[in-house]
Amino acid sequence: MKKIRIGAGSGYAPSKTGEALRLVREGNLNYICFDQLAELTMSIMSKNQQKDPTKGYLTQHIDGMKQVLPEAHKRGVKIITNGGGVNPEAAADQILKIAAESNIQGLKVAVIKGDNIAGRIDELLKKGWKFTNLETGEDDISQIKDNILIANAYIGSDSIIAALEAGADVVVAGRCSDSALFVAPMMHEFGWKFEDAYWPRIGAAITIGHTLECADFVTGVASPVWEHVPKPNEIVYPLAEVCEDGTAILEMPSSGGGLLNEWTVKSQLVYEVHDPKNYIMPDGVADMTAVKVEDLGNNRVRLSNMTGKRRPDTLKVIIGYPGGFIAETMNYISAPKALTKAKRVEELGWKNLAKYGMKREDVDVQIDYVGINSILKSIVPMPDEDQINELCLRVAARGKNPLEAGMIAVSFLDMSPVGFTVSVPSKPRSYISLWPTLIPREEVPTSFIMKRLE
Repeated sequence: MKKIRIGAGSGYAPSKTGEALRLVREGNLNYICFDQLAELTMSIMSKNQQKDPTKGYLTQHIDGMKQVLPEAHKRGVKIITNGGGVNPEAAADQILKIAAESNIQGLKVAVIKGDNIAGRIDELLKKGWKFTNLETGEDDISQIKDNILIANAYIGSDSIIAALEAGADVVVAGRCSDSALFVAPMMHEFGWKFEDAYWPRIGAAITIGHTLECADFVTGVASPVWEHVPKPNEIVYPLAEVCEDGTAILEMPSSGGGLLNEWTVKSQLVYEVHDPKNYIMPDGVADMTAVKVEDLGNNRVRLSNMTGKRRPDTLKVIIGYPGGFIAETMNYISAPKALTKAKRVEELGWKNLAKYGMKREDVDVQIDYVGINSILKSIVPMPDEDQINELCLRVAARGKNPLEAGMIAVSFLDMSPVGFTVSVPSKPRSYISLWPTLIPREEVPTSFIMKRLE
């Protein structure tokens, strides 16, 4: 039975280049995939491109390619990355430059195109498509249409597969889905198609990709068994040996630290999954409840019995537009009566805003009691006053302009009880708001262009 070995070179940005290099050297890989993107990452790269049109890709990732690319090429390991961000062609040019500097001949780098739909909003509106906001239900995009900064669809593996079939050594994508990076080599190598007979195996590929896409999250980072992870400062990245029947064995290099077992895998399987029975990706819909997780020992875990359903007719799109400005203050408060002091500061802050003619319901303010409820919010009870040695009252405010955001935040600084220390308020900064929506799949044709270093 045919098998391939796929490694996870990153799971977020910035990643640990040394672990990707270790995986290339020790993993006996066929492919290494670099998942680098999140909504925040795309927004940051969009801002970078506004300042410099030649940027917009993940520069740290491209810098890492200086180490990884020569070793991967020498060993015949193909690279697939979404580190191209909002400018994958520029990222590909940088990779070719690294190849030239490393005396790599004949390298073929494919650039995936089609996820950027910002220039097609008017066209789609004329066709009658409503870009309904998935979070708020709003369907009048006219309020933001003229200020759109980015609009990228979460595309699937279609054009990555085509690029691999055309002989690409490196594939650089923008906003494809995280799992698509891993689905593509499986479908390419095993000949799976987007047809009825293959949906269960594509569901398996999505499940395998999901276990790998966050890299060291499945080898000990953010793990429920974190206390038992050996060498937690040296956690390695994982790989999967995948069979053409849709089963896989997860492994990790033995030379570093980390832990790969039944529980690290199960925690990753449910990570960022809202409906485990219907994990919707552009390539298909995986059923995470069907998978059998078998701990083989020695940091090896077998995945089997996976399945899935036909891919959806729509694709998710993230539209970014200027959201205004954010300002923040951090107020550190010590005992005695730290909680009472914090509540007093908050109360006086609201009174200050009222004095300036601002009603509580009209301002966008988030107040956290760091050390008590900033993460778990209302699901945790307030502790007894004498149990609190210190806390931090964090105030974050959004406004239409820097002056408004800053004024709201500093309104919570007037009261200074004993044991109250104010940090320097942060400089108001602009941010990008997101409008998540759906778009018909047929309206997002993708393709690739091949660049070659002779």
